[in-house]
Amino acid sequence: MRLEIKDLHVHYGKIEAIKGVSVVVNEGEIVTLIGANGAGKTTMLKTISGLRPVTSGQILFNGEDISKMPAHKRADLGLAQAPEGRGIFVGMSVLENLEMGKYNRKDRKKEMAEDLEKVYHLFPRLKERAFQAGGTLSGGEQQMLAIGRALMSRPRLMLLDEPSMGLAPMLIAQIFSIVKQINSEGISVLMVEQNATQALKTAHRGYVLETGYVMKTGTGADLLVDPAVRAAYLGG
Repeated sequence: MRLEIKDLHVHYGKIEAIKGVSVVVNEGEIVTLIGANGAGKTTMLKTISGLRPVTSGQILFNGEDISKMPAHKRADLGLAQAPEGRGIFVGMSVLENLEMGKYNRKDRKKEMAEDLEKVYHLFPRLKERAFQAGGTLSGGEQQMLAIGRALMSRPRLMLLDEPSMGLAPMLIAQIFSIVKQINSEGISVLMVEQNATQALKTAHRGYVLETGYVMKTGTGADLLVDPAVRAAYLGG
């Protein structure tokens, strides 16, 4: 699995939100995008998943140009997103939400049942709440549900948009631990995150976005000690 974004430009009307960004996610990597609000991080993920049109540039997935491909076709290739704000179906049960994650799969019920058990093993709370409406879950449980739903599609690349947003510190640590576990099972991760310290500690590599540009890139460890990054995003 390799995601390669080349000289990407994206507009909202006349406003250019992404201005010639190039990003790579290699097989087995966790890569994070950090930056202030309005830097273009969420727009990047929406464009990769097919929810925003490309103005110019390329999005290559395993060498195939998917820049103009519909979102559902990208999901078939192995792209899955847990969106900002979780985006769960509040009136549906936890189980029904998880089942929505496998809508594009054509394999046997046995394999889908096995994947459901894997999600429940990763998130035991979801099994406890299987028949509870998604809208009645806590913020942390809803984030688990959003990630679990994405996992049900058997992704090769997981796009995570602000997975720790609004969570208590203990849950934040748990979510990042789960991201590492997902990655250890062979799923690459591209993550947008406001909690820059935790994101860089978790990621193999990172990109710093500012007003639609990549201003800096490097390993997570290098960016953690970079004076400019520390001053702007890490409170140091």
